[in-house]
Amino acid sequence: MLATQASLKGVGVGDQEATVTAATITWLLKDGAGMLGRIIFAWQKGSKLDSEAKKWRLVADILNDIAMFMMILAPHFPAYFTLIICIAGIFMSIVGVAGGASRAALTCHQARRDNMADISAKDGSQETLVNLAGLLVSLVLIPFVTDNPQLTISLFFLFTILHLFSNYKAVRSVVMETFSEARLLIVMQQYLRDRQILTPEEANQREPVFLEFRKSVPIKLGVRLDQVVRSSEELNFALKNNDMPFLIGVRNGCICVCLRPDASVRNEIRAMCQAVCLSNLMTSRESAAQQQSHWEMVHESHEMMETLFNPFIKGVEAAGWDMHRTLLDWDEWRVEWKAKSN
Repeated sequence: MLATQASLKGVGVGDQEATVTAATITWLLKDGAGMLGRIIFAWQKGSKLDSEAKKWRLVADILNDIAMFMMILAPHFPAYFTLIICIAGIFMSIVGVAGGASRAALTCHQARRDNMADISAKDGSQETLVNLAGLLVSLVLIPFVTDNPQLTISLFFLFTILHLFSNYKAVRSVVMETFSEARLLIVMQQYLRDRQILTPEEANQREPVFLEFRKSVPIKLGVRLDQVVRSSEELNFALKNNDMPFLIGVRNGCICVCLRPDASVRNEIRAMCQAVCLSNLMTSRESAAQQQSHWEMVHESHEMMETLFNPFIKGVEAAGWDMHRTLLDWDEWRVEWKAKSN
């Protein structure tokens, strides 16, 4: 309500000198910027919205509040009003994509009896009820906030704090039994330390819900073949002691995993677990920077998996993890290869 009132004031509602044409152009620019933002964001981050649903749900809430704050401030900077309102429109479009997609992923998780339609209908009704309550509160507040910027800003920050805190607690309360990259990393790291298997409840409590912009050793899943090997010699290194339907290599400090089309969910989990082991080896041996050393660590990670993986997979099944599907962020590339017999 506060943002809508400020936006209408900014485009000229109540101002006798404002023209309909100027207001229309400003609104069109805002909507156009939002449409472009929606397309670019979906192109760049669409594949992350399943595997990182909690993070993007919270990001959507934060961006939504930032956009509304910009819309409230925009009328106080008339020279930059159009620019500010366009940037806010881009943020709101990202909120629409990230919020809607992450909500769909969480709804799928909540549909325990494959009743997504029922869950979606009830979720929509719940949101409508909250919006109706907000509308009633808005009607009460409008006479007080009109031409009172200090009260407007104060109320905005109060509602924003309540909104973000509530959504943070809501995201934290979600317990997902499927492995995402973050949850599998947490469980595998704990297992490597003390051979303890975390339950879904324990792992979800440790899962980060804010975006991480820097990782010590990035892991890329489902990459092209040339990101793993670039010569027949490197292919021989990748296939050495490896009869799994995936190839693992190191390129520019990043662990890259190449997957075959016939790889199962169990193979995907094994590939990710081996990438975690390789990441630990690389972190503990940072001085070994030569490519040959990387392949030696890849072979060592193969040997570790031969010992660790079967007890690990039995432990996670006993702990209650869903092994029928994963939310690992695999890219679409799949590669076929044949090992040459001697």
